[in-house]
Amino acid sequence: MKRLLAVLALALGLSLAQGVVLRALMEDVPETRIIEALLPEFERATGIRVEFEVVQYSAMHDKLVAQLTAPESAYDFLQVDFLWAGEFPAAGWLEPLEPFVKASGFDLSAYFPSMLDLVGYYRGTLYMIPMYNYAMGLIYRKDLLERKDLKEGFQAQFRRPLVLPKSLQEYVDLSLFMAKRAGVAGAAMQGQRGDPNFMEFSNYLFAAGGDYVDRNWRVTLNSPQGERALALYVRNIREGAQKGALNANLDDTFRVMCQGGAFSMITYWWMLPQLDDPKQCPKVAGKVALAPMPGGAGVNGGWGWAIPKNGRNKEAAWRFISWVESKEIVKRRALQGHAPTRKDVFQDPEVLKKYPYYKEVERILAGAKKVPIFAYTAEMEDVVGREVSLAASGRKGVKQALQDAARGLEGLLKKAGLLR
Repeated sequence: MKRLLAVLALALGLSLAQGVVLRALMEDVPETRIIEALLPEFERATGIRVEFEVVQYSAMHDKLVAQLTAPESAYDFLQVDFLWAGEFPAAGWLEPLEPFVKASGFDLSAYFPSMLDLVGYYRGTLYMIPMYNYAMGLIYRKDLLERKDLKEGFQAQFRRPLVLPKSLQEYVDLSLFMAKRAGVAGAAMQGQRGDPNFMEFSNYLFAAGGDYVDRNWRVTLNSPQGERALALYVRNIREGAQKGALNANLDDTFRVMCQGGAFSMITYWWMLPQLDDPKQCPKVAGKVALAPMPGGAGVNGGWGWAIPKNGRNKEAAWRFISWVESKEIVKRRALQGHAPTRKDVFQDPEVLKKYPYYKEVERILAGAKKVPIFAYTAEMEDVVGREVSLAASGRKGVKQALQDAARGLEGLLKKAGLLR
């Protein structure tokens, strides 16, 4: 009788799902195409069809907000960048997911805690399921570390062996050394104001032992650690980076590194397989490696799945999210180049055989730190990025730029109701 009831329940669920079409706005990146190729399997299993509207990242936020503030959203589930992971729940636009997790028995323990902290919980409530990570680490040239003349020159100058740096100071020392002695830039740096330099500088801040705020949201950016981080960042971009670094973005730094023009870059870990691809980057393929940010703490980044509060098909949307985030599907996505957020997929033997550097990625994720996630995180990028740019260009001193950035951040936190 139990077996018969289970079969009837499955049949009823499938019949109710027939004709349901889920729609979502997705970024125009390879990850979206990987998932799109799997959608027919989900439809065959559930009777639910999924359609993606694919756009560039720059168009996503405004299109999402327009739907989230409408009486009813045209999107049934959402792809949410961490920059909006405070804004959207703070505005009341997202559906809490704990009831769906409990009802379906979905296992959250499979995820890295750092990812659930970044794009999972907001003020103690689960609003998202992590879908993709882009934590930052150090990509460097192994061959340059092994060059005899560079080893001898470094030993003579610093009285220590030429090895991977363990601290931010050691990293900048190494970058400046390579810029003078190796015939390449010491670091390919993305100094363009806004998201590029904010993300890059945040690695320096965390590596120096600094932070933007404390547990009570009091601003700690203008601390001695913050000052040291910005001073080292400014020195590296002026003396160690490639020409034009002040206006460079992520694509620019990739080209510099790909063409063999730099010793290192602090960047998203998924850049490694692209740089190590002989078809894309024949000059450096086989010569590059990945390591955690010197100092141990780099910036965490990622995307999460969410369900809009004003969505029409919440149960069906959860069925899709729980399916696309199941171990089997995440593993298949990972084998095609997806950046997973599940620990069990990172540790899967088949995945590790194809991507042995995942062991380093796991170390990077374990120590990754998030920037403050609140209603105005995106605006914080602009405030901090502006001041970092002014300091790097010499239009402001390090202390003044840091004080002004801290003052701007404090204003945003007050606006969000986190400070009085």
